[in-house]
Amino acid sequence: MSITTDVPAARKQLANMKVHETKVAGVLLLEPKVFGDERGFFVESYNENLMAEIGIRERFVQDNHSYSGYNVLRGLHYQVRHTQGKLIRVVQGEIFDVAVDLRRSSPTFGQWDGAILSGENKRMLWIPPGFAHGFRVLSEGAHVLYKATDFYHPEHERTLAWNDSHVNVEWNLSSEPIISAKDAKGVAFESAETFE
Repeated sequence: MSITTDVPAARKQLANMKVHETKVAGVLLLEPKVFGDERGFFVESYNENLMAEIGIRERFVQDNHSYSGYNVLRGLHYQVRHTQGKLIRVVQGEIFDVAVDLRRSSPTFGQWDGAILSGENKRMLWIPPGFAHGFRVLSEGAHVLYKATDFYHPEHERTLAWNDSHVNVEWNLSSEPIISAKDAKGVAFESAETFE
């Protein structure tokens, strides 16, 4: 489970967003305000001005939508060129979302943090460029949406081993996860290409 601390007061409580820093430098857990009544709900999932107030000034160029079944584990993915920042949310289902800091100049280099994102809690995770990202599906299935700050370039994509012993992500598995052939070939942290 994610350990978060509040962002300084000026950034903590915005009109339509509650912001928490995670234990990994630069990764933010966002809780948008939900307006609900007997008809349903409304939530503003993205607002460029609001994101700039939080400190997210990157331009998003691509939206992605994935569906995965229970216990599917995707990741840990990143691009060594055309690095991507990602704003992740779940519209249906529940996932455990993880970011691993691959920036050598960062005080949290090699560390990870994770948060539960779901259609119910409507939380979002901002992961800046320089991180590996992955998630495991906790529900029967999950629809995951994420905005990316650069386009997908398969020739620059790399995969950090989801079960690397140095990073030691606590996936809380009760059985072997379902992973792709590509993810099964993920490299160890010591061999991974990292960032300045």
